[in-house]
Amino acid sequence: MITNSKIIKNNHIMKLYYNHSNKRDITGYLYKIAKKMMPKISDTERAALNAGTVGFDRNIFSGDPKLKDLLKYKVKLNDEEKSFLNKEVRQLCETLDDYKITEDRDMPEDVWEICKKQGFFGMIIPKKYGGKGFSAHAHSQVVQILSTRSGSAAATVSVPNSLGPGELLLRYGTEDQKNYYLPKLAKGDLIPCFGLTSPHSGSDAASMSEAYGEVVEKDGKLGIVASFNKRYITLAPVAGVVGLAFNLRDPKGLLKGVGHEGITIALLERDHPGLVMGKRHDPLVAAFMNGTVQGRDVFIPMDKLIGGQARCGFGWNMLMDCLAEGRSISLPASAVGATQLAVNALGAYARIRKQFRVPIAEMGGVQEALSRIASEAFIVTSAQHLINAMLGEHEQPAV
Repeated sequence: MITNSKIIKNNHIMKLYYNHSNKRDITGYLYKIAKKMMPKISDTERAALNAGTVGFDRNIFSGDPKLKDLLKYKVKLNDEEKSFLNKEVRQLCETLDDYKITEDRDMPEDVWEICKKQGFFGMIIPKKYGGKGFSAHAHSQVVQILSTRSGSAAATVSVPNSLGPGELLLRYGTEDQKNYYLPKLAKGDLIPCFGLTSPHSGSDAASMSEAYGEVVEKDGKLGIVASFNKRYITLAPVAGVVGLAFNLRDPKGLLKGVGHEGITIALLERDHPGLVMGKRHDPLVAAFMNGTVQGRDVFIPMDKLIGGQARCGFGWNMLMDCLAEGRSISLPASAVGATQLAVNALGAYARIRKQFRVPIAEMGGVQEALSRIASEAFIVTSAQHLINAMLGEHEQPAV
């Protein structure tokens, strides 16, 4: 027997279904309109989106993150890393005088020598090449501590270990390139820089119109004739080798299927014919080195490309995979160092500064501000440790 209550219930269910179906149709219709209006994703944008791996961040975007998923992420230092932090890093910090560094717009020569001889420029390079072979967390802690003494010193140490060509060589270099360059980079015999930014392309590196090359054959040897104009290149004025990104074209089909057109990365030493490492720029009134890298119709043999001819056109993928990892260590480490320094400095000052014969640290308004600063410092430190642990698990954070 069908009762009135059942009829009402069934009508209610049908109404809900109709409303849900109607909303779905409207949403689908609006999505199709929006899809037509949006520009298509380019190959370089697709490469950036597909770069890296997916870790705990998957759960955040799914809307159902669980704390138990974080249990596998742990950071730790081995005995050698702890010793380096307690000895070499502490000694370097005691040597740094940030006021004088800022005033002179350069680090003293003895600081440069310490960085070279004690392996600060080769922290990520494996021991078999003469480097330290440090973990991501150790690398991060070194930069963090240095940033509390001198931001310029921290930036100087960061570049060879994150934005320099070392990581690219380790992943994509030929054995000959690794054996030649990595020991020199580890010892500081060659200070590296990376030429990516141009006057009109920075974060949008794929749009680089001021760095281009064409495949040619010269004296029976296959190579590239490239012209480039790079700016804001950290360490360029003192660098002995530069990783150079440019857009490669092969109108004559000389590659013959080995490599392809697209963004390509070469590794050129300072004395390479036609390479001009320009005068120092000082856009930030900062002490760390910054300058230009330029060249016109520079001939680059295929063996000067990272990974050789086979890696022609693969540069964008290389950058997305490697620079993301370096940037997730060095830049956050500097930020965490500055944050923790602020917490310590403000907390100490609030204890010695008195008003009405009472330390301002005892006043509610000041305590509220200090607690907010401390909580933010805890959050950024936790995020730093999480990303370091993800790298330690061989995950590759996306750009």
